[in-house]
Amino acid sequence: MTVSSLSVVPEAPASGTAPHAEPPTVPSWYHHAADIRLQTVARAAQPDYEAWLSHVKPAAACVRPVRLAGTMATVEAATGRILAERSTADLPDGVIYKPCGNRREAVCPACSQRYKRDAYQVVRAGLVGGKGVPEHVAHHPAVFPTLTAPSFGDVHTRVVHRHTCARRTGCDCRPEPCHARRDATTCPHGIRLACFARHDSDDHRLGAPLCLDCYDHDAQAVWNLMAGELWRRTTIAINRYIRRLCRQRGLPFYPVACGKTVRWVAPVRLSFGKAAEMQRRAVVHFHAIIRLDGYDPRDPDAIVPPPGALDAADLVAAVDHAAATVAFTSDPHPANGRGWHIGWGEQVLTKVITVAAEGQVTDAQVAAYLAKYATKSTEVTGHASNRLSDDTITLYADPEGTHTERLIDACWRLGSFRTNPSPPAPLAAGERHAAPAPTVPFGHLRTDPNCGGCTRYRTCPTCAAEQVAAADAARRAPAGPPASPYLKLRRWAHMLGFGGHFLTKSRKYSITFALLRDQRVVFRRAQSSGPEHNPADTSEPTTLVVNFLAFVGAGWKTPADAMLANTSAALAREHQRTAREYLETRAA
Repeated sequence: MTVSSLSVVPEAPASGTAPHAEPPTVPSWYHHAADIRLQTVARAAQPDYEAWLSHVKPAAACVRPVRLAGTMATVEAATGRILAERSTADLPDGVIYKPCGNRREAVCPACSQRYKRDAYQVVRAGLVGGKGVPEHVAHHPAVFPTLTAPSFGDVHTRVVHRHTCARRTGCDCRPEPCHARRDATTCPHGIRLACFARHDSDDHRLGAPLCLDCYDHDAQAVWNLMAGELWRRTTIAINRYIRRLCRQRGLPFYPVACGKTVRWVAPVRLSFGKAAEMQRRAVVHFHAIIRLDGYDPRDPDAIVPPPGALDAADLVAAVDHAAATVAFTSDPHPANGRGWHIGWGEQVLTKVITVAAEGQVTDAQVAAYLAKYATKSTEVTGHASNRLSDDTITLYADPEGTHTERLIDACWRLGSFRTNPSPPAPLAAGERHAAPAPTVPFGHLRTDPNCGGCTRYRTCPTCAAEQVAAADAARRAPAGPPASPYLKLRRWAHMLGFGGHFLTKSRKYSITFALLRDQRVVFRRAQSSGPEHNPADTSEPTTLVVNFLAFVGAGWKTPADAMLANTSAALAREHQRTAREYLETRAA
């Protein structure tokens, strides 16, 4: 049960004072728990308790609901005349509680569960149809590729070559040794690059480099930043491969007028869905769905079956070709004048999706897999924080610390340059590069010569903030030096450099989250309106409800309110689960 951590006693008015006059004789948590119980009993004994429970029901399971205050007006649609008006001051607690809607399971389990279910419906509708998607998409060729990042150094891993367990979630199979090397050499930092341990699934060493100093944290941070661009280029390469197959097999292309020119469109179209997963080594990899559709020149927006000359094997070949050939070099950076190589790793696995449960992976497995990772973030790496700033960066970044601390330090350090430098000029005959300037060690208190401030960090936070502001101004200016793409590393340092969405799809793949939310609103209104309300009635409404609400806070007012609301929501979920099991038993 999740309970708010707000204090239930008056806060101390000044430093050195406490809410109690005398020192407690029992632990402080005992008083806190006793106060919560008393508040819970007092709240439940109030005469408006049932009305309060009904009022907070939409957000009862949320950890930190949003509190809104204002007025709600009923307006006549034809004339705009206000028929009725109600203020939130007349409601329990004087506010309206709305779920936070956070997708991250570590932040709000209840809202993330709803997001996971919606994501499941979005993904599965694109594989089997329904909810406005034609059902014949279940017979379209579809594949499930997994694209991973390259290696930036040896890390502790857990590999099971042969599984004998029934469920992978509770796998207890014997893994292989981590890095069993008889002739393993010692790195320049004196660490032997070998590990003979058979790591458990919950071992904290999993994903950590064998040698932190040998690991290329800069390259990994940049790869996380450029992963979205790499995926975009990969989809372009897959489309081009399929178009070449269409030409080789004699499939006709359709002319489409684009202004004064004519564009020839292939008779097929690819629909994509993608989920990003953060690995334990703190680098993202993508699980994707690629579905092959046809193209109807008379109705370009329609989803039609593809021609029979192409099948799922062609999609597998297209993915393998794109993963092996697509790569680019990032823009130059003062830390690396030639940029970093951005490409996929060697571990690329593409499975064929089937609805009849006869292929390598089924539609339900794929939908559940992507929906699960849509609610994850960086928790698997051991790091979880909000967006970092100059005041909080020193709490999470350390160039001599752990793996994630060094990654955050790399993001903050590489993102401190405001413009994109030009490539280094070639050396003339007999000319040598100047010796690099000595680096300032981390932790040494120094005075920055530019702003005069004191800092222990290698890059002065004050100067870095000015550089970022100047880069933003330069980006908006009509002329001037181009802004560095590495500026986003600071913005997404709390995400270890990755700034993309964790679940994306193409427009023609499936339905949207907004459609599911609208359907849920219509369903609930039909329930609250009674049996006389017809949800199929699509006529123009005669009245409209206009809300004038403002944000007044987040979270429950007291821990007692959180406990009562969460308990009520838990009982409701248990009742629904029991009823569902009873109906399934009767149907069987």
